[in-house]
Amino acid sequence: MDHQNKPQTRRSLKRKLEQEFEEDKSGRCKAVVVESRRTHQDIIRDVRIHVDVLNTCISFTEAHRAAAKCSAQLLSKIAMNEDIVDLIVECGAVPALVKQIQTPPLLAESDPIPFEYEVEKACAFALGLIAVKAEHQQLVVDAGALPCLVNLLKMHKDGCNSREMNGVIRKAADAITNLAHENARIKTRIRTEGGIPPLVQLLEYHDIKVQRSAAGALRTLAFKNDENKNQIVECNALPTLVLMLSSEDVTVHYEAVGVIGNLVHSSPNIKKDVLLAGALQPVIRLLSSSCLESQREAALLIGQFAAADSDCKVHIVQRGAVPPLIEMLTSSDVQLKEMSAFALGRLAQDTHNQVGIVQSGGIVPLLSLLDSKGGPLQHNSAFALYGLAENEDNVVDLIKTGGVQKLLEGEFIAQPTKDCVAKTLKRLEEKIHGRALSHLLYLMRTAAKAVQKRVALALAHLCAPNDRKTIFVDNNGIAVFYFNCHHSFLFLHIDYRLELLLGLLESKSFKQQKDGSEALYKLATKGTSLSSVDAAPVSPTPQVYLGEQYVNNPTLSDVTFLVEGKRFYAHRICLLASSDAFRAMFDGGYRERDAKDVEIPNIRWDVFVLMMRYIYTGSVTVEIDHAQELLRAADQYLLEGLKRLCEYAIAQDISVEDVMLMYELAEAFNATTLRETCLLFILEQFERISTKPWCGRLIQRVIPDLRNFFVSALVKCYDSNVSSPLWPLD
Repeated sequence: MDHQNKPQTRRSLKRKLEQEFEEDKSGRCKAVVVESRRTHQDIIRDVRIHVDVLNTCISFTEAHRAAAKCSAQLLSKIAMNEDIVDLIVECGAVPALVKQIQTPPLLAESDPIPFEYEVEKACAFALGLIAVKAEHQQLVVDAGALPCLVNLLKMHKDGCNSREMNGVIRKAADAITNLAHENARIKTRIRTEGGIPPLVQLLEYHDIKVQRSAAGALRTLAFKNDENKNQIVECNALPTLVLMLSSEDVTVHYEAVGVIGNLVHSSPNIKKDVLLAGALQPVIRLLSSSCLESQREAALLIGQFAAADSDCKVHIVQRGAVPPLIEMLTSSDVQLKEMSAFALGRLAQDTHNQVGIVQSGGIVPLLSLLDSKGGPLQHNSAFALYGLAENEDNVVDLIKTGGVQKLLEGEFIAQPTKDCVAKTLKRLEEKIHGRALSHLLYLMRTAAKAVQKRVALALAHLCAPNDRKTIFVDNNGIAVFYFNCHHSFLFLHIDYRLELLLGLLESKSFKQQKDGSEALYKLATKGTSLSSVDAAPVSPTPQVYLGEQYVNNPTLSDVTFLVEGKRFYAHRICLLASSDAFRAMFDGGYRERDAKDVEIPNIRWDVFVLMMRYIYTGSVTVEIDHAQELLRAADQYLLEGLKRLCEYAIAQDISVEDVMLMYELAEAFNATTLRETCLLFILEQFERISTKPWCGRLIQRVIPDLRNFFVSALVKCYDSNVSSPLWPLD
């Protein structure tokens, strides 16, 4: 298929003509035309001399024919230098060359034609080289070259069979190829000039090089031109093209598969005709061809055969296409990998093919191609994996080979590829139940350690929230004693599956640590998009408050606090109702019971006022500047509601730089919510935290708390059987 970019294709056309130039040196003029030391003016002078010869030597006399042949050949040699092609055109070479391929009058009908076909061959060759540059295509056509080139294609009808005639037909077909390349107007003009029927007839010509050139021209004419496609098919080209697919000459089957590919592209009816003509099996055989170009074209054509509107996907697989396509995925040729991934992607959209592709070893190479730097190759591989994920029987294979990690971690170039990967993960998530889940749990008990880790990581990301207890709570683990929400004493086992994830945090591999932190974070937050500190908590013990007007009001005050030398007027009844600490202070055996003035030595005035305002009103605005001191005071006086407000304020301001200090603060004052928020932050921001020198010490300290948290959360999930995040929302 003509899927290469224009500059590369242009170079290919020029290289092809140059190779043919080297293959056929017989009778060529031996004069040296271009030397490295010749000046620009010298070259112009020589070109003009040759153009003048072509313009004047137009008869069939031997002298004229010999001179014209030599000048045309020398111009061909000059035209191989892209820097000089423009100069040749400017000197008027195009009309002069066209004049020579027109039929001149014979001196007498019985006279032999000197240098028969050789002048026309050299001129057609030169015109083909000039047409390699797109800006000269229309100039050649306007000079009247097309009718003459089409006539040269028909020369085989004269019954003559000579090397020279074969050469001129081949050069005429090559010139038509170059003129039509990426030029829709000229493609149409060639059809209207009657160029397609003789090219189709030449597919059956006895000379292989002529067959190849004719197929190359038809390939170009068929690309993105429906009228040309239809005429090629109407001229009965398909049977011959299918036979050419089995040619032992690689250049012939390469051109033939290219023609068929361009005919099939965006043409469902022609695709059906091609399949009816028996093209499928020969194309599948070309997947194993020694010709890299034929392999590419065959893989691309298989992908076209397997389009959504096709019912032959199963037949393609049954006939043996999958193994060679999978082998191509490991090729060093990027385009070959791209085409084979494209074909496998199309085939993988059929449920009957999905397991077969996986069992033939398709998953690992497709996953590896997700790391490629090419957007099309990435997308084709992702699309194939999306198809494979549809089948429940493939879920376990995709997970145990590390597919979920590849999909989650990949750096994908194009948005459609990102969308495709997201849909693949969604498909896998929907299939983590029943037989697939049972198989995965079995692997976590019996498989190699590496596989166990991959499965645990995948399940943490993909399992349904209400399956967490099934997956991570089991009767075969580490003994833990725990009081549930009803204060009943439970004997629980932590499943070693959870230990697999926790163990990754202690790995010496940063990659494994990062994977473990991401999986645990996902497991903890599954079922919600909210974090644990998205909303401030309400007071856990609703009560009646005296109100703002009594804050530091001497009216009815029966106790005074001395803070930093200042008096704060309070009311015992309000303090007694607020916490056990004040009840013990004023209703117990402490000396403050009967004291009128109570000194508070370890709290600043501003902080004490905030604490008292909370006691009197049940609410207070906690600014971050006072939050830590206020937390200490709330903990000292057992004000749980205020304590949680402080935790909330501090949690809003946690950063990578101070998370370790905040964690220590939470431990010091038994601030459960703040501690859990720190744990969540550490898991979520592990990659950034890992750059800090104290990261290793922090991880060692938090693992026991992580274990305790997941135990309590999993038990709570086990008790309630509710699909909710493990991390608390309030």
